[in-house]
Amino acid sequence: MHYLGLAVETIFIKNILLAYFLGMCSFLAISKSVETSIGLGLAVVFVNGITVPLNWVISEYLLGPGALQWTGLAGMSGVDLSFLNYIIFIATIAAMVQLVEMALDRFSPTLYQSLGIFLPLIAVNCAILGSSLFMVEREYGFIESAVFGSSAGAGFFLAIVTLATMRYKLRYSNVPPGLRGLGIAMLLTGLISMAYMSFSGINL
Repeated sequence: MHYLGLAVETIFIKNILLAYFLGMCSFLAISKSVETSIGLGLAVVFVNGITVPLNWVISEYLLGPGALQWTGLAGMSGVDLSFLNYIIFIATIAAMVQLVEMALDRFSPTLYQSLGIFLPLIAVNCAILGSSLFMVEREYGFIESAVFGSSAGAGFFLAIVTLATMRYKLRYSNVPPGLRGLGIAMLLTGLISMAYMSFSGINL
């Protein structure tokens, strides 16, 4: 039940996009197309679901305070390499993004072309890096990190697909000229955020 509560909280109440506004650049740019939004959302789920628990292992056994004491070497128990978190986490994320790029280029060239520059930019997407940093800050265990990473990715997926479907419908709506484009997208983002926050009343 704890893991289910963590998943619901991460997807809806503390959505990485709608609560912390991380990854907004790709969120607003890609959400013009439903198909492309689904592709990017699935890529984020995959990358986040793998990198957060992987970064937990790296942090726990290599970078954290006293993490190297398992080596049995003298003096290693006092070593703290946590200042390398940003560099190592981004390197891990970049490696996973490269795998996603190669897979999409091989099996779905159309989607690969549609995502364009935003696919490699996942490597420096603040939503992806933020998930790993939140994992360290909140002192999650390995399973919690895996649930949190997958749920954060799922929250990104739901948010971007929700906005993309709404923007698709807006093509047939009479939006005031001053709000067309980014203006109405920002208003919709706020409304979606308020809707997701309604889940805060759930206590699992």
